[in-house]
Amino acid sequence: MEPIGVLKDGQIYDLQTAEALNIEGDIIKQDNSAESLEILRHSCAHMMAQAIKELYPDAKFFVGPVVTEGFYYDFKVDAKITDDDLVTIEKKMKEIANRKLKIERYEATREEIVTKFADDELKQAVLSKITDNTLTMYKQGDFEDLCRGPHLPTTGMIRAFKLTRVAGAYLGGDEENEMITRIYGIAFFDKKELNDYVRMLEEAKKRDHRKLGTELELFTFNEDVGAGLPLWLPNGSRLRSKLEHLLYKAHRVRGYEPVRGPEILKSDMWDISGHNANYGQNMYYTEIDGQQYGMKPMNCVGHIQIFKNDLVSYKDLPKKLFEYGVVHRHEMSGAMHGLFRVREFTQDDAHIFCTPAQVKEVIIDVLEFVDSLMKTFDFEYEMEVSTKPKKAIGDDEFWETTTKGIMEALDEENLPYGIDEGGGAFYGPKIDIKITDAIGRKWQCGTIQVDMNLPSRFNVEYINDEGHKEQPVMIHRAILGSFERFIGILTEHCAGEFPFVIAPTQVIFVPIADTHVEYAKQLQKELLEDEMDSKIFDMNESLNKRIRMAEKQRVPMIVVVGDEEVQNQTIALRNRRTREQSNMSKDEFISMLNEIKKGSRI
Repeated sequence: MEPIGVLKDGQIYDLQTAEALNIEGDIIKQDNSAESLEILRHSCAHMMAQAIKELYPDAKFFVGPVVTEGFYYDFKVDAKITDDDLVTIEKKMKEIANRKLKIERYEATREEIVTKFADDELKQAVLSKITDNTLTMYKQGDFEDLCRGPHLPTTGMIRAFKLTRVAGAYLGGDEENEMITRIYGIAFFDKKELNDYVRMLEEAKKRDHRKLGTELELFTFNEDVGAGLPLWLPNGSRLRSKLEHLLYKAHRVRGYEPVRGPEILKSDMWDISGHNANYGQNMYYTEIDGQQYGMKPMNCVGHIQIFKNDLVSYKDLPKKLFEYGVVHRHEMSGAMHGLFRVREFTQDDAHIFCTPAQVKEVIIDVLEFVDSLMKTFDFEYEMEVSTKPKKAIGDDEFWETTTKGIMEALDEENLPYGIDEGGGAFYGPKIDIKITDAIGRKWQCGTIQVDMNLPSRFNVEYINDEGHKEQPVMIHRAILGSFERFIGILTEHCAGEFPFVIAPTQVIFVPIADTHVEYAKQLQKELLEDEMDSKIFDMNESLNKRIRMAEKQRVPMIVVVGDEEVQNQTIALRNRRTREQSNMSKDEFISMLNEIKKGSRI
């Protein structure tokens, strides 16, 4: 495999830069490492931009970074570009790849670049964010763009790629700016890897939670209500309620106490916490009686005040408070996506107050909870330790001590983890839980965050074993992340075939004739007493059609009742999950369902 770059001190340099600056380091080759794919995908982004420029000569370009799902380029063009145009752009990209153009790097002064792009407002916007006096340009054929790299040596090395979608994006991510065009794409060195990814995208379309949410009548969005504000329909509300109940019991048996904080707090609270300074751009504010209030983006401040309401002894620690807390965060219009990105959501939030000596024990306890929940929903998962971000509160000693404590807890339990440099919360390092769904996609869900900053800022104290006041450690913890996002992920993971314990409708009764409806209603009532939901399909359709209609609802169980079932108090069961049919007494059926529920305890 040919070398394509150099890795030194965690920084990727392409061969052009390494040669120009005489940089030596570990060789990056054409494989599927994160470093090699970054070089490939950034080069593919530029090749896409070149293709767009050849097809639309008036096009102007903003930025084209590598992102988790591949790459994108933001640009402005007079023509309206839709997904139907992607095939044409791809064809032009293949032509450019076949030209095997050399990708060259050269340096220029800031003044030269400003003059060169004097008539390009997008490039001027990019330049406004760069303070360097010497800048780098990359050129391939007739196309060149302001860029730091890294890039491949030639366009001929870019062979396996696909453009995935067209979207709109605000210039620079600022809603006050104009909306421009964004095209996403993906690239691999191996054609098979690309084909596998394309198959995954096709499967993802079938599983799209927005599509299934409509088909199964789980939730809806309404622009009259407001963007990013989901409306939960009866089916979705039942599903969500069951998930909440399942988790509620799991929290209680682990020693958590339920609490509830207000959704708006005085702005003074957010000044003390640091949210106004570090998170204010994501918050909503209002004024009441001349006093500014902030809608909570997180539940931690309310839980701190609840902890401070009593004089807490060391004997009471660790103290675990949990809440299904409704929070509001300002998301840009272009960033919202079904239940994955919304402006109002509910966290399965908890805060654990403990002594420094209890931190490892608490983290291990939370990880056991995480493991139990993920197994219940058949998710594989991995963990990352996220370190100090650029925007942070607290001194270096705090960050070093707490980060080391998290890693030691994971090491002692032989739990593997990665490192996300700079990915911590502004008030402390954290463990991020990343789950893998049925088609191989990774999702950020739960988080465990160690925090000594907020207890210090709010003068949180407990009475130690010597009768003195001492500051506890506060651990922020969410396992699902939010009910909205988790339900979206779970919907796609199981393609709408929800586990029995949380399925919105667990059984559909299909009476053969009107004379059998009363028995179906009796069964429905008995199931409801055991907190199980069912529906009766007694519409004016043939039996076979009603069974087919029930199948499309993705319910776990379909029960047919006729003369024999009414007379003998039995049921004819079709288990959709196991594809088995059986006959049993009514009592055996209800007992079986309760056993399934019992086996799903977290």
